[in-house]
Amino acid sequence: MLKKWLASVGIGSAKVDTQLDNDRLVPGEEVSGKIVIEGGSTEQQVDQLNLFLMTEAVREVNDRKVHEDVKLDSFAVGDSFTIGEGESKEIDFSFTLPVHTPPTIGKTSVWFQTGMDVPNAIDPKDKDFINVEPHRNMNTVLEALTNELGFRMRKVEMEYSKRHRYVQEFEFMPGSDFHGDLDELEAMFFMKEDRVELILQVDRRAKGLGGLLSEALDMDEDFVSVSFTDSEINQGVHSVADKLRTTIQQFT
Repeated sequence: MLKKWLASVGIGSAKVDTQLDNDRLVPGEEVSGKIVIEGGSTEQQVDQLNLFLMTEAVREVNDRKVHEDVKLDSFAVGDSFTIGEGESKEIDFSFTLPVHTPPTIGKTSVWFQTGMDVPNAIDPKDKDFINVEPHRNMNTVLEALTNELGFRMRKVEMEYSKRHRYVQEFEFMPGSDFHGDLDELEAMFFMKEDRVELILQVDRRAKGLGGLLSEALDMDEDFVSVSFTDSEINQGVHSVADKLRTTIQQFT
């Protein structure tokens, strides 16, 4: 009885360790690995194993920036089972990394958090950070912005959003194409299975008295949405850059 009570408060209870076959991943591709469970000092019933895909977003609370964990997705692994005292079990898993998984660029971090649902016990957790490359569609758009239109990536960060719960915000400084017209460009990506949707925030550079007044009143920013289907992405970086250029030029 004492052993069971100690396990319920996390002393001598079972432990979990997720081992990924590869920690460098691309959204839309397969994630595989195994979860190793080591029994504690008493037999325990495990109702469910879960893998939570997590990130961290900045949120402003009372004029102060705080970092909050955000669950991007969750995956149930295996069925319920009993883990005996000192016993070791391994459970294989495989699933597709969601296309909306943000790339680990700038300050963005992404990890898998393993949770083991044990009745009347503290839920043991295990964190495994991963490196996420941009989805091919996002990568094409980023190449169009930087290589073709000359924007310089300045900052990338996950931020809290009332409407979307969280967004990954890319901040760019203008290069040769828009130097003198823009102060900065912000882009937010919303990845779908067959397309990529963007919201661009175009921050115009103040020109003349009217521009200075607009800047002082925060009226110098415009939001515009633009999307690219798979077929448009497949036309290549130059084609994507042309569409982005035309979209941004409306506000210069």
